[in-house]
Amino acid sequence: MKNSLIPINFLKTPIDDSDTITGLKDFWKKVFPLISNREKHFDNIWKNGTEENIFAELIFCLFTPQSKALSCWSAVNNLAEKNMILKSTDEDIAKVITKVRFRNNKAKYVVEARKLFIVDDKIKIKEKLKSFKDIYELRKWLIKNIKGIGYKEAGHFLRNIGIGKDFAILDRHILKNLKAYEAIKEIPKTLNVNIYLKIEKQMQDFAKNSGIPMPHLDMVFWCKNTGGIFK
Repeated sequence: MKNSLIPINFLKTPIDDSDTITGLKDFWKKVFPLISNREKHFDNIWKNGTEENIFAELIFCLFTPQSKALSCWSAVNNLAEKNMILKSTDEDIAKVITKVRFRNNKAKYVVEARKLFIVDDKIKIKEKLKSFKDIYELRKWLIKNIKGIGYKEAGHFLRNIGIGKDFAILDRHILKNLKAYEAIKEIPKTLNVNIYLKIEKQMQDFAKNSGIPMPHLDMVFWCKNTGGIFK
């Protein structure tokens, strides 16, 4: 289905440099309407999005490692406009996603992931995701079965489709902020499974103690540093 992606834009916010939890919470209240708007967008993807919408979000998260989010979503939209989300070879995909780093490998990941959700020649990713009763088990399944997906990308995907709201999406921006607000003692040199899950729990505790909902905290950190909210 051509041009079927649900539109999304970069929401501009103030840039905040407060270094106290009180200041962070005040900033959250200031940008709450924008964050709430974006959260509703994610929820709408799950409630009203097509199979293509859901799979497009997975493609986006496959593209994002070491690439800019805006460029990655632009690449996904280019694929949608060319009717290449649900059918195309990895060679053809790689020719379109020129601004995505490691595009040849990531194009292969897209094709391999797509095969997982094909039933009777149709993609049924939503049906597969719904078959999991435990969201944490679903995350594990994604990581185990989709090449190019780790804890960060799986959490990012599930958050972006409105069903993984308590997962941490640990990138350098989030880790830097968690250390700055003393939620963690130091930024780890590597993120293995145990370290990732430990920091995720620390971030969840920080969200609870600060009064900023976990689904909002990631976006608060992003917009306070970058001046905007995207995905």
